[in-house]
Amino acid sequence: MPYKIAIIGASGYTGAELLRLIATHPEMEIAALAANSKAGQTIAQVFPFLRHLDLPTLVTWEEIDFSQIDLCFCALPHKTSQEVISKLPTNLKIVDLSADFRLRDPEVYQKWYGNPHAAVEMQKEAVYGLTEFYREDIRGARLVAGTGCNAATGQYVLRPLIAKRVIGLTDIILDLKCAVSGAGRSLKENLLHAELSEGTNAYAVGGTHRHLGEFDQEFSALAGEEVRIQFTPHLIPANRGILATCYVSGEAQAIYKALSAAYADEPFIQVLPFGQTPSTHDVRGSNFCHIGVTGDRIDGRAIVVAALDNLTKGSSGQALQNANLMLGVEETTGLMLAPCFP
Repeated sequence: MPYKIAIIGASGYTGAELLRLIATHPEMEIAALAANSKAGQTIAQVFPFLRHLDLPTLVTWEEIDFSQIDLCFCALPHKTSQEVISKLPTNLKIVDLSADFRLRDPEVYQKWYGNPHAAVEMQKEAVYGLTEFYREDIRGARLVAGTGCNAATGQYVLRPLIAKRVIGLTDIILDLKCAVSGAGRSLKENLLHAELSEGTNAYAVGGTHRHLGEFDQEFSALAGEEVRIQFTPHLIPANRGILATCYVSGEAQAIYKALSAAYADEPFIQVLPFGQTPSTHDVRGSNFCHIGVTGDRIDGRAIVVAALDNLTKGSSGQALQNANLMLGVEETTGLMLAPCFP
């Protein structure tokens, strides 16, 4: 029998991506869909591209009988997610796609998100959902906190390099280009076509982006000392994709060898031949992350570039990868689809 799956927040972009991926998953069945603002509507009404699927009508999350559910994905906005999850059955397996359980320290959470955490005990229970580095913890977890899409991209580049000490820790610069779907589906003036197209802009400049909380937490724990990177994201007029360009001090071949060794057995992380760099086109709609390394004209410096799809590997694909582990399913199930090109 397939595992019964519920999705709360099914009317957003990450909810739609979960539906797209789970639709052909051989060991999962979507048993309940919640979207309080669109309760009573069908998925065909909300997402016409999914009208061919036989899916439950959207309801409020309070209407779901969770005794019949094996695992629940929660794709709600930050703050709302913790309030809802704290009211779900305590034996229910949950993968949260919001930021609410990513940061382990409640004071750090309040610093970056501006409000006290409403489920501190559950925050302690949550396992950070960067699959390739927390795989064994995720297998036995009840609550997994999906990473930020920007945070995932930067960590795929930097974690192996920090762990192997092949780069300097005081001069890391991460320049990141983000597609507009990363901002969610709710209406925002600056994301209107006339406001966004034909332009690119930096945002959260000067160290104010919330994903810095994840970088600080993860890199410092990995290094055993405080690591603070410079990070500037840029909004680009594209629907999907993240391209991260990371400037580091270190010997380029040593950096390449560290990344190649770290990901040699990882099914979704592809390290390109030395000197090649990836494009967001190469990973569009897939759960793959491509990483390239090149030397710089300045001796002792290197450039590492990573590309992933923010909705798939950066969010919903990662969530499904984690859910597979939590349910004892082969980790790659439902996720080996090829990128969509062009």
